Amino acid sequence: MTTTLRPAEPERRGADGVRSRRFTVCVNSRPVGGITLCTDARFGPEVGRLDALGIEPADRRRGRGTVAALAAEEVLRGWGCRRIDVAVPADAPDAPVALRLAAALGYVERNRAMAKPVPASPAGLPEGSAVRPMNGAEYAAWDERERPDYVQSWIDLGLTPARAAVLAAADYRAALPDGPATPDTALRVLSHHGTDVGHLWLRLAAPAWVFLITIDPAHRGHGHGRSLMLAAERECAAAGVPTLGLNVYTANTPAVRLYDSLGYRPTVHHFSKPLL
Repeated sequence: MTTTLRPAEPERRGADGVRSRRFTVCVNSRPVGGITLCTDARFGPEVGRLDALGIEPADRRRGRGTVAALAAEEVLRGWGCRRIDVAVPADAPDAPVALRLAAALGYVERNRAMAKPVPASPAGLPEGSAVRPMNGAEYAAWDERERPDYVQSWIDLGLTPARAAVLAAADYRAALPDGPATPDTALRVLSHHGTDVGHLWLRLAAPAWVFLITIDPAHRGHGHGRSLMLAAERECAAAGVPTLGLNVYTANTPAVRLYDSLGYRPTVHHFSKPLL
């Protein structure tokens, strides 16, 4: 039997150059599922995305999804893509199957979103630790220090330096339009026995999100990251926010272990694979 992809709709192209198309997965011309392919608006036409791959229940466990995913890679190569990304929601009914398929096809998990219910009474900070709002001068120094790192994180994901700078600037304008006075935003400084050791950037509007925690290199390895996460949970509890989320790069093993230990659980797994 031959598994193929048949276009199910005309190709769509956006003003920003993004293209997408829905395909029907067929076995000997018989429809057995569907898949959507597109290019990524942020990364540009060289990065493709595989979305909404689904095989009908009666045709599962026969390799249809594997062949369809491989056929999708060929389509994206034809579009000029050099990388393919896929997101797997952790709560999807077929998430275990999708995760196994991604691993079998050579996809590598790049990062994951995680979340946890905010405790009604979060734990207190360790003795000697305290959190205060970031003032204007501290914000300026923090922004000057952290923004280049954010630009570099986009470069590490495959963007050109120029494109990374543009996207980073847009993200900061959207998330911090009024700097430390931005509504529903907590910018905090963590001190330990009077010495500043770290910073927190937290969005309190639902969905609450930890944008960034940073620890001064000289003070890492002493539990201050945990203190900042506890501070974030206390801020959320005070604001009546029920759930707190974050993103973590899987290569950052200490951070993954920290969030696991605090009870955060994956909500979305993000995978990538080069298209050689």
